[in-house]
Amino acid sequence: MTWCLLDTVTGRMLAGRVRRADGWLDRTLGFLPRAAIEPDEGLWFPRTRAIHTLGMRVALDVVFLDRDGRVLRVEANVRPGRWQVGDRRADAVAEFAAGFAAANGIGPGSALELRPNAARGGG
Repeated sequence: MTWCLLDTVTGRMLAGRVRRADGWLDRTLGFLPRAAIEPDEGLWFPRTRAIHTLGMRVALDVVFLDRDGRVLRVEANVRPGRWQVGDRRADAVAEFAAGFAAANGIGPGSALELRPNAARGGG
């Protein structure tokens, strides 16, 4: 199932192909097998405070969110090979292609929400 990422202040859709990494395989693989990430793609890791980029082939923008979907911190252009990128205050972590956060005005205090992607049939 894919989800839409919305800016809850403006109502603007920021990404239309976000996957929730709920299962073991999704959480383990993430974007590891990918050589590129499209501008409207993302991964959302609920109940997570940190990610790694070991084995990755592309740079990421990593967004740390609290329980209410407020952005705590953005780590932009995280290169492959990092052992850990985290924030102990986070309740969720989202990954996007490098440059996504700046292109969409995402920063500390931004409010984001995932909604089922009805436009794509939810899957």
